[in-house]
This record gives sequence, structure tokens and C-alpha cells, in this order.
Amino acid sequence: MDLALSDTQTQLAESVRTFMARLPAGGMSQAPGAPGPTVVWREMGEALGVLALALPEDLGGLGGEAADVMVVMEAFGEALSTEPYLETVVTAAGLLRRCDQPHARALAQAIGEGAAIVAPALTEPAGRGDWRFCSTRAERDGAGWRLSGGKGLVAPGASAETLIVAARTRGADGQGDGLSLFLVGRDAPGLTLRDVATLDERWAAEVLLSDVVLPLDALIGDEHEAGPLIAQVLDEATAALCAEAVGVLRRMLNDTVAFAKERRQFGQPIGRFQALQHRMADMFIQFELARSAMLLATLSLDKPERERAMAVSAAKIAISDACRFIGQNAVQLHGGLGMSLETEVTRYFKRATVIETQLGGREHHLDRSLALGVRAA
Repeated sequence: MDLALSDTQTQLAESVRTFMARLPAGGMSQAPGAPGPTVVWREMGEALGVLALALPEDLGGLGGEAADVMVVMEAFGEALSTEPYLETVVTAAGLLRRCDQPHARALAQAIGEGAAIVAPALTEPAGRGDWRFCSTRAERDGAGWRLSGGKGLVAPGASAETLIVAARTRGADGQGDGLSLFLVGRDAPGLTLRDVATLDERWAAEVLLSDVVLPLDALIGDEHEAGPLIAQVLDEATAALCAEAVGVLRRMLNDTVAFAKERRQFGQPIGRFQALQHRMADMFIQFELARSAMLLATLSLDKPERERAMAVSAAKIAISDACRFIGQNAVQLHGGLGMSLETEVTRYFKRATVIETQLGGREHHLDRSLALGVRAA
């Protein structure tokens, strides 16, 4: 199996790195900006073209593959980008482009052009990453729908103009229930968005729906049958998140090695101490294990459901382990500076800590892998 990047993918990675390098140094704003696309987001769509990378050509996209998205996410991880590429492009547009409704596909095209930011509200805190746990309900209300429930923290809820909400609906026979997807504008009566600053220096929003009345066409996709679509898109998002993590981990590893070569103690660089060399060798091994698992997950996204899910969960477990091990060791090897904002490794450690549990933590994916294995047996 050839795992080398193509010339096009290498050029894509360099273009993203060059674009990110000319942006102002990162740092959290005192308050979230106005909802809607930022100047950077529009440039990413119009000048860089990465927002339309995975969209089909009939939606103005480039028809890129999962490996192309992987390349972009790695570069974003290295640059510690705070743009909602994972949530809006990979997840939201991934759902919208697979729906038949014209307004859903038009919204996907707007995302690709850099003209819209959409937040996916698919999971709930009590589910701990499992999309099948959903207490939000949608009931028929005359010529429309009425939604009630809570989605916890949703990114980028603070800047999104539209949310894609997963809610339970009754079956056609009035028995049982299934998941459906709804487009909810941020100004919908009954929708409450409370801005929350997250550990990794980003803004999210706590989402609460209290008798939110929506028109009939707010439903996208097939009523009562959104489960398989959500599962597929969240697997794609998890693989992309793992790719971002690889970029974050690579930066932390490289910065730690560089610091060990420069920092002197007892008249010599601390990188000469054998104990610290062993630590950094262990960090490198963890990095390579996580990167290999991420590559397998990315290449498995077009496989049958069980094979895809097993590879993605295995990658997320490896990534979660690596985020903890490499992050903690990077901070420790930086000494006191590792606990301050004087070194970038601190900010990367914050992001790695969030990634560790984002889209399901280690325990969730272990349980999922076990369930898949039992089902196959």
C-alpha cells in the first residue's frame, strides 16, 4: 500500500501552511465575533479553495477524497487553526451534500464558497460521543415541526448562522422512533444560545431548544432514517479530527526536541541526558503509532460500515492515548515554561487535551470496538 502523498497533495499542504503562516498569531478573543463568515473564512473559500475540497463538482466543489481532507486537517493542526473547518466543512457540509432537498444542497454550496458557517448539533453530553443517545424530540405541529431538548456545547455555535439539529421523531405508523435532521436558524424563537469559552481557546455555545417551531421544509434527509447518515459523517469527522491531532502532536514533539537541544543545565543541553532522550524516543513512538492508525482510518472511510467503524475507533483510541502521553511529556520537558503562556506548547497541549475526548473519548471507542467485535462473532 502506497502511503506517500501525491504531488498535488504535497502542494495542497504547502499552500495551507503558507496561508496559515501569514495570519496573525493565535490567541483567544475577549468575546465571540458576530455570527457569520469572517474575513479569514471567506479567504479560505475564495482564495485557498479548501472549503469546497470535499464537495462534488455539481455543487461547485473539487471532488476531493478523504486523503485530501486529511492533508488539510494536519496542516491546520500544525498551525493550531481555530477556524471551524471540522465542524462546518467536514461534518455539516458532509450531511448537507448527501441530502436531496435543494435548499440543503444550496447551503452546502454556500459553505464551499465561504459564505456560510453551519454548526452540527448531533450529540448530547449524556451520550458521551454516542450519537444514538438523543433526548431532543421533534413533533409534528400543524404544517411544521416543534423541537424541544438540549444539545450541550456546540461548536461553532457562537458564530454559526444555522444549526443542523438531530432529534427523535415518531415512525410513520406512530410506533417507535428514529432520528431526523433539522435546519434551525440562530434567530428561531425558542432557541437559546449561550456563548461559552472552551479550554482550547475557542468559542462554543450551549444549545437549548424550547418549543422551537420550524416550517415543514426544515427537515432535511429522510425522516426517521438519519441514523446511518449521522454515523457515516461522524466517522469521517473523527478521522479528520485524528488528522488534526497528528498535526498538533507533530508540532509538540518537534518543539520539545528543539527545546531540549537549546536548554542548558549543568553546562550542557538537557537533550544529552539519557533519561530525557528515552522520554522523547517514547514520544516519537507514540506519535508514529497514532499517525499510522489515523492513516488506516482515513483509507477505510469508503469501506463497509463495520470495517470503517473499527478502523476509526482504533484510530481515535490511539490518538487519545498519544494526546495524553505526548502532551504531558511535552509540558514536563519544558519545565516551568511548559506551564506558562510563554511557549506555544502550552496552547497545543490545551488543544490536544480537548481532542482526547472530542467526538468520543477512549472509553467510548473501546466500548464501540468491543460491540462491533461481538456483533461480528
